[in-house]
Amino acid sequence: MKKIFIIIPLFLGGFLFSQKKPVKKPVKKTAITQKLNYHDEFKKISDEIMVNGMAYNNLGELTKGIGPRFSATPGYMKAVEWAERKLKEIGVEMIWRQEAKVPVWIRGRESLQIKAGNGDWKNIRMLSFGNSEGTGGKDLTGEIILISTTSELNAMSIGQLKDKIVFVNLPMDPKIINTSDSYLIAAKSKLISPSVIAKTGAKALIIRSLTTANDDTPHAKMIYYEPDDKVKIPALTIGARSADELENLLKKQKVTAKINMTAESKGETINPNIIAEIPGKKDSKVIVLGAQLDCWDFGEGAIDDGTGVAQCIEVLRTFKALGIENNHTIRVVLYANSENGGQGREMYAAYVKKKEEKHVFALGTDAGGYSPRGFSLDMSPQRRRQIFEWKNYFLPYGVYDFDQTDAIQDISPLKKLDIPLAELVVDTQRYFDYHHSVEDTFDKVNKRELLLGAVAMTQMIFIIDNNW
Repeated sequence: MKKIFIIIPLFLGGFLFSQKKPVKKPVKKTAITQKLNYHDEFKKISDEIMVNGMAYNNLGELTKGIGPRFSATPGYMKAVEWAERKLKEIGVEMIWRQEAKVPVWIRGRESLQIKAGNGDWKNIRMLSFGNSEGTGGKDLTGEIILISTTSELNAMSIGQLKDKIVFVNLPMDPKIINTSDSYLIAAKSKLISPSVIAKTGAKALIIRSLTTANDDTPHAKMIYYEPDDKVKIPALTIGARSADELENLLKKQKVTAKINMTAESKGETINPNIIAEIPGKKDSKVIVLGAQLDCWDFGEGAIDDGTGVAQCIEVLRTFKALGIENNHTIRVVLYANSENGGQGREMYAAYVKKKEEKHVFALGTDAGGYSPRGFSLDMSPQRRRQIFEWKNYFLPYGVYDFDQTDAIQDISPLKKLDIPLAELVVDTQRYFDYHHSVEDTFDKVNKRELLLGAVAMTQMIFIIDNNW
């Protein structure tokens, strides 16, 4: 779901644009004169999805039938084929692949052990950071030093951290009610940057998982090394309970860690975005909605972001089922490589820029399929005011929050093309209990909540299509 990433240049090399979009059949332009009763139209959309919606069944197929679908793995390509099949089944004819370069990163074997004083080694559950360097399969041993604030890090004298293993116990702030905000604040801390820590002379980094859960499940995180890094140190994460126990132990005595990771990067390969659309009856302007198709290599990726994939497909299914004649092209993009690079989203933005396609609106969904509460609107004040005028149409469906202004899902690179962005806002209080962990499984998703999110998305796409 929420990620911190480096923007990749938009001039990605020639062959990435080589796969052409299918040629559209010419459509007859007709004037749209009928005035719509949006309360009635919204009810039709809601009834169709809540009674006949396939999002939950599709999510089950994706998560249980395919499982992990990490970039550059056979699982991802199985997900690609599954998505194409599902889109064809609902009657979408315009489906194509858009190739993007993605990193090949292999987790391999990994272990962490700690020893207090002269005691015995104890195994600790852990996960390597995505894209982390490993230890070459050899044991890396060192004394653990606890750092919890940037001021502590800045106060360290030269040499104090040399050859040490830095442990950062930085929890998400429970006082921040919006858990996505709390996550992003913690994720942006330089304390959890291997590049920053490596410059102190430390030889490895351990962090407390960014989670709201009070358990011992580690939650993955993606990291980048800076181009000028002379040393790329291994980085890993441990569960909240282990982190607190380790901090208490460090307050009493010296603790040593032994890390063994075979993680490695092996260049790049090609993974496709999947793009599908229903052509517009009035013009070729595009309304795009998107979700990430990939997930981490150890889990089902149900809430992150199988739910978003299922909801996007459901929007197109509903337009087809209700026989809605959309004015603009309604397009779904299922993005590659969202978890450990973001190349899919950059590829799509580059495509839009190169083709000079007119996009009137972009909607992202990557927050877990929980009960919808509103839409975050990253667009001009004029456009925001217009959407505010439609709030009463959404209120009967529990959708009321239109005040947020960040849209940082995979649609975010479209911002630099001046495309109005929106992001589905849901109740995220449980999201970071499971996010980026082995606990992100199909059973964590509630069918009714998932379908309600698809209802809100379809309603928003419908009203935008008829007014912009």
